[in-house]
Amino acid sequence: MKYASFFFAVLFLSVQGFAQEHPSVTAQPNTVYVGADGKYEAAPDTAQIQMSVSVQDDSPQAAYQRASKNVDQVRQVMRANGLDPKLATIGFYSVQPLYEWKPKQRVIGYRVTTDVTLKLKDFSKIGPITQQLAEANVSETQTLNYTLENMDEAKSHAVEDAYRRARNSAETLARASGRTLGDLSYASVDTFENPHIVMPRMRAMAAAAPAATPAPTEEFTPQNVTVTAHVNALFNLK
Repeated sequence: MKYASFFFAVLFLSVQGFAQEHPSVTAQPNTVYVGADGKYEAAPDTAQIQMSVSVQDDSPQAAYQRASKNVDQVRQVMRANGLDPKLATIGFYSVQPLYEWKPKQRVIGYRVTTDVTLKLKDFSKIGPITQQLAEANVSETQTLNYTLENMDEAKSHAVEDAYRRARNSAETLARASGRTLGDLSYASVDTFENPHIVMPRMRAMAAAAPAATPAPTEEFTPQNVTVTAHVNALFNLK
């Protein structure tokens, strides 16, 4: 008896959905095309503190000196907590003239900005460092987020989970139709990561807070970092 050629197309969409478009595939007869989502969760191993330093003064030289002083205070806070300042990275310095437009355009000052990023492995130091930096008023904002240092490994686990789900679905369809699932003919992969941002802190808020107030992260456990993947797979049918 001859079997009619057929094609199954099943897409399993995640609850959250994805913004990226998946590639279209021209499926051949006697194939099954499935899509599935997978994920991998892991406790973060790295905390990243980002600070935006921005100062204004009458001359670019004065503004630069004040910005450099604020950055030096970051170094002092790090040394006071037993950290090598080399653990922090600094962005480029940006100098921007400030204008007054009425009654006519004229320069009234200069703003110097830069960013400092600090990565920590010892989470017990996060509270003291963020509190001391806030009290020193060295930056306009502080942002703390947790991430994984080896993100590629986490993505691999998420892809494995998505492929396992896709293959299970394809095998189910093959059995239901009285066929056997063959080799993988085609696959596409998308991965997505969501490092967890914990705490944006404004300098004005920090200045107004009582000295005895505990750091926002104190006694809490960082939320797991979740990496998700979507796999589209085309299998042959026997």
